[in-house]
Amino acid sequence: MRVISGMAKGRKLAAPAGGTTRPTADYVKENIFNIVQFDIEGASVLDLYCGSGQLGLEAISRGAAGAVFVDMSSSAIACVRQNIKTLDFGDKCRVIPGEVLQFLAGYKEGADLIFLDPPYETALTDKTLARVAEFDILRPGGIMICECSRKEQPAPLPPPYKRVKRYDYGAKSVIMYVRETD
Repeated sequence: MRVISGMAKGRKLAAPAGGTTRPTADYVKENIFNIVQFDIEGASVLDLYCGSGQLGLEAISRGAAGAVFVDMSSSAIACVRQNIKTLDFGDKCRVIPGEVLQFLAGYKEGADLIFLDPPYETALTDKTLARVAEFDILRPGGIMICECSRKEQPAPLPPPYKRVKRYDYGAKSVIMYVRETD
């Protein structure tokens, strides 16, 4: 795993210990960032179920203002902290160890760009998407990228949230949502 573009281009990233996370392959990550490339500069980012933190760190490398990383796995939290230190992005990052759904219930800051990659084929995909919409965490004009199993068909979100596109990569899907402006 590595940072593929921006100020930290080419820098290697560690992966969490054990086999419980699925790091996003470079070609999928590159395609994700092709989708959001014009919305990164100065963005406030949430990286939910962050694993190594590679998506939030890639966003910072490409000009995001900062990122909040949330995961309940202690090995993921240790890994993202190590990667933040390796890239010297500490002043732009906040790491929250804990359960994502509980975190979202209390998060009041909002975000311009949200990455979420919950464990596949669990109720967490729908629950997390619903929680983001319920607490209106994505700012107007913001983008949310959800990684899930290709088998999953997340429920539609209520307006002003709108599913824009689904991209399939083998057994994985990447679904793009936007929050329309008022």
